[in-house]
Amino acid sequence: METKEIIYQLRTERGLSQDALAEKVFVTRQAVSRWENGETVPNTETLKLLSDLFDVSINTLLGSPRELICQCCGMPLEKDIISREKDGTPNKTYCKWCYADGQYTYSDMDELIDVCIPHMTKEGFSEEQARAYMKQKLPQLDYWKRYEKLSDNGEFESFKKKLICEINDLHIEGMPKLERLNALVGSYVNLPYRLPSGSTVKFLDDNATYLGNQLECEFGGGRCFGVLANMDFILVCTYAENGADPELVIYKKR
Repeated sequence: METKEIIYQLRTERGLSQDALAEKVFVTRQAVSRWENGETVPNTETLKLLSDLFDVSINTLLGSPRELICQCCGMPLEKDIISREKDGTPNKTYCKWCYADGQYTYSDMDELIDVCIPHMTKEGFSEEQARAYMKQKLPQLDYWKRYEKLSDNGEFESFKKKLICEINDLHIEGMPKLERLNALVGSYVNLPYRLPSGSTVKFLDDNATYLGNQLECEFGGGRCFGVLANMDFILVCTYAENGADPELVIYKKR
């Protein structure tokens, strides 16, 4: 598709008239008409406005669709996993796992690779293939290229270490020592806990990013411990396979 067809399609899909679109990107209706007739194309600044308005890349507007990927882990950036800044505005450069509320969640490339490998093996990669691919791919991404400039001098890693110590100091019976906290999106770990009344309650925000991990219970029995935390709280629970039958062990304000 050409730019004229793409703009027309995006405009009509959203129920906008040429006048309405013109008002939103600060041009005249005649300018929009010329775009859709193929007489002209939007200038760079207008393309940026159209990109934000229609939530597509500039390359897509120009007729060259490009798959956006997280510039930290390389995951395809689908709309529902795009990260957000502290004020809630989207950051289309990173996924929710790698960047949350204005904070980068990984400072160790090897740690990120270890987190990604189990997911990649489910997609048919061997562990060796997955590790080799990530070792080759990550250094090409913008975050790791500019790590010295973008990093926070280890402040977030220090926070994670402090949090790990706090969790281990709870001395929960049957839970192994916690060694690592990974970024986890709320919608993937927001389990419903049953109350004495029989109703259920969830404690997390599906759209937020937390720190957490899964640990096998030392008593066996097929249950695991789930650990989740952020600046405000620590949550520990147990559950069966695939998060079934969750039981809250502790929910502690920090």
